[in-house]
Amino acid sequence: MGQALLRLAADRDDLRVVAAASRHRLDALPEGARWIAADSLSDAPEFDVAIDFSLPEAFDAPLALCVERRVPLVTGTTGLSDAQRHALERAATSIPTVWAANFSLGVAVLGDLVERAARALAGWDCDIVESHHVHKKDAPSGTALALGARAEAGGAGPRYASLRAGDIVGEHLVQFATAGERIELVHRATSRDIFASGALHVARRLHGRPAGAYRVADLLD
Repeated sequence: MGQALLRLAADRDDLRVVAAASRHRLDALPEGARWIAADSLSDAPEFDVAIDFSLPEAFDAPLALCVERRVPLVTGTTGLSDAQRHALERAATSIPTVWAANFSLGVAVLGDLVERAARALAGWDCDIVESHHVHKKDAPSGTALALGARAEAGGAGPRYASLRAGDIVGEHLVQFATAGERIELVHRATSRDIFASGALHVARRLHGRPAGAYRVADLLD
């Protein structure tokens, strides 16, 4: 994800990478960008927004840096502990934040459609089927669970099924069914670049916003 972010950001005129942090040295960086060791984030130059796709054990440092410098944080780090989630919630009282398991703009729209359908179709069965490549270990996927939460917010009780096959990037089907009819809402990802592209989109639009915890869907325009 980090390599995709750097590659796609270099093609945008409205973004400039000033630094990239990782455990291992990076040599191929956009012009003018610096590599920073992940354990030396205090050495980072001034920046307007940070994008974090790391691991739970590396999450605390970028969050603390953003709070200290009063700059927005976009993060897709999953597996956070309850304490880390609470820290992110506290941070949102002083800086703008976005956390998402999936930064696809299409999935953000799908979530809104799922909640609307659940509210309108009270009593219908709700099933979520997600398909991914054979190497994905968690099931259901984080995106499926997030879609399920939106269905629950609309009053539905979602059930889950997971498929692992081939090199499927990601597919999520949300089905509402009752006697004589059913509705299917589907999102298919064919490139992993959509997640990096979505994170860059969100980062650009988060800059300049007041403090708060935002969703990807809040930043589509």
